[in-house]
Amino acid sequence: MNLNQELYDFFMKQTWQLSEDWYSLVNDQDPSSVYSTKNPEIIAELKRQNQDYFLHFYKAFIEDDTYIQGEFKRWSVEIAKDSKHLDTPMHYVVREFMNSQKVALKYIGKFITENEGRVSLEQAGAWYEKTIEIFNLSISSFVEAYHTNTMIRLRSQNELINELSSPVIKLQGDSALLPLIGDIDTARAKIILENTLAQCAEQGVSTLCIDLSGVAIIDTMVANELFGLIKALRLIGVKSTLSGIRPEIAQTAVQLGLNFYGVAILPSLSQALDTIKTY
Repeated sequence: MNLNQELYDFFMKQTWQLSEDWYSLVNDQDPSSVYSTKNPEIIAELKRQNQDYFLHFYKAFIEDDTYIQGEFKRWSVEIAKDSKHLDTPMHYVVREFMNSQKVALKYIGKFITENEGRVSLEQAGAWYEKTIEIFNLSISSFVEAYHTNTMIRLRSQNELINELSSPVIKLQGDSALLPLIGDIDTARAKIILENTLAQCAEQGVSTLCIDLSGVAIIDTMVANELFGLIKALRLIGVKSTLSGIRPEIAQTAVQLGLNFYGVAILPSLSQALDTIKTY
């Protein structure tokens, strides 16, 4: 029997003990981390996942060189998608990979000690190098999955924020209000245009008050998008009124030479709503 097979058998005889040793290193008080749980079922699942990881790790010592970049990498990518770990701050998961690596290296050291004189320095170095390669691959796979998951969540959150930041609020009859709040850049202005047109069509709106009381800054590009919204609304039969233009915006509009000709403008939202009641 060759030494790689003996090392594999050595690991397999105490596979649960490695996971117990790993868990004894866990010291986490952060409630956002899955490793801080006191729930015995979750703890058992964490240990089971860790044991499963070690089982795949052991195989690297008896498989050929394609195993790490093939089967093990594919398995690592799948395990990296575990929701509980993806919801845990990344540095905690990386820390536990490093703790697992520490345990794996410790047991390789034990095997070498028990077989003193049989394991060459070159062989020991190869085992340590392979262990580091495997854990580096696992960490990079997790970080990549974590990044992908984060980007998906950010896109979803941004879509929700953009949708909520331009709500068409139905008033009496077929009139509605679009209150705009915060900074509006060109990208957000385009989203507002798309959402507003869709919501007005869905809700059967014929009169829309666009209130700018909560908007502090507006530039030429955003003003053009706003005028584009008013024109597009007119094409689908919606009459628009602007209200709440703040002094800073009015001053900027004059300096930029923005033309509000042909657009109904009222100084406050309350006056605009009173006007809508008369339509």
